Amino acid sequence: LNMRMVQFRLTDPEPLLYHNEPILRNGEQVGFLTSGAYGHSLGGAMGLGYVPCKGEKPTDVLASTYEIDVMGVKVKAEASLKPMYDPTSQRVKV
Repeated sequence: LNMRMVQFRLTDPEPLLYHNEPILRNGEQVGFLTSGAYGHSLGGAMGLGYVPCKGEKPTDVLASTYEIDVMGVKVKAEASLKPMYDPTSQRVKV
């Protein structure tokens, strides 16, 4: 694969994401968010974007550090290749 869609969650709950915010991987701009919204269940802004990863394993993509540039301020972000909101339904209460 040349690109992977990565889900991001900002570690600071205050900033909001819309789309087109720059994605920084290990301090270098590598792309832009394609969408963004606030994840109330996750307590922070969420975004999706494509990250170049030619010849890399998924673990290499996730091992990087990520920041999202929100109106000129670099905000640390967690990255995931799977949905962050309870992908295995472990938190479902009956």
